[in-house]
Amino acid sequence: MNFVEKLLTASRRQESLLCVGLDPEPGRLPASLRQEPVMSAIVRFCQDIIAATAPYACAFKPNLAFFEVLGPAGLQVFQEVVQAVPAHIPVIADAKRGDIGNTARAYAKTFFETYGCDAVTINPYMGRDSVAPFLEYRDKGTLLLCRTSNPGARDIQDLRVQDEGGTLRHLYEVVAQLVQSWNTAGNCGLVVGATYPEELRQIRAICAQMPILIPGIGAQGGDLEAAVQAGVDAQGELAIISSSRAILYASEGEDFAQAAAAEARRTRDQINAARQKKD
Repeated sequence: MNFVEKLLTASRRQESLLCVGLDPEPGRLPASLRQEPVMSAIVRFCQDIIAATAPYACAFKPNLAFFEVLGPAGLQVFQEVVQAVPAHIPVIADAKRGDIGNTARAYAKTFFETYGCDAVTINPYMGRDSVAPFLEYRDKGTLLLCRTSNPGARDIQDLRVQDEGGTLRHLYEVVAQLVQSWNTAGNCGLVVGATYPEELRQIRAICAQMPILIPGIGAQGGDLEAAVQAGVDAQGELAIISSSRAILYASEGEDFAQAAAAEARRTRDQINAARQKKD
């Protein structure tokens, strides 16, 4: 089963387009966990969040920065967290890697073989040869940054450039076109922020059958309904709506897991309501 098949299977089984982001911050853990050694505390926190929210999620997205900052042991923590995700739910490593040659090949092997992730986020700025080693893993997903959710995205991604046909387009549109042409094995996807729903709509029109990871709802303020309606495909699927802090820290008390489950379910249900409105 390749990444897209696994994603669709989980999405239909859970009736969900919700991706739960895992961005653990030691200072925001519940008081009881802060009494433990930080590594074991983060593992237990993430394990409890995963177990509580799994019934409402189509994917989990651990962010490498929050594990790498812990030092060498943080990568062991990352591996334990990945292994805690139920086998039927895909894991997207939010790594945003981008390099060429042997370096890219090593990154691809790291996430797909060493850690066993189902997909990884990639920066396409260095071009196709920086992406090719990831695409060689035909059963894995490569999700390329296209129109990101941060305010500074406009600095570069809105620049107008000529596409291969000589037409003047925004850079994010050219990226979407390029990724569409690279998607010969059906293992590409895009990352497009919920904070830019009109751009998301344009990108979905270019890449009609590609999964799109959509961060930016919740703490970043993206409009959930607009993002869902702009991001889903013609069947109301293949949009991966990511929420991290709003779910992880729904409560900073001892009921953190129950609160996360309630917030995940609420978000999942809001996403489904937006899907129904589009129909």
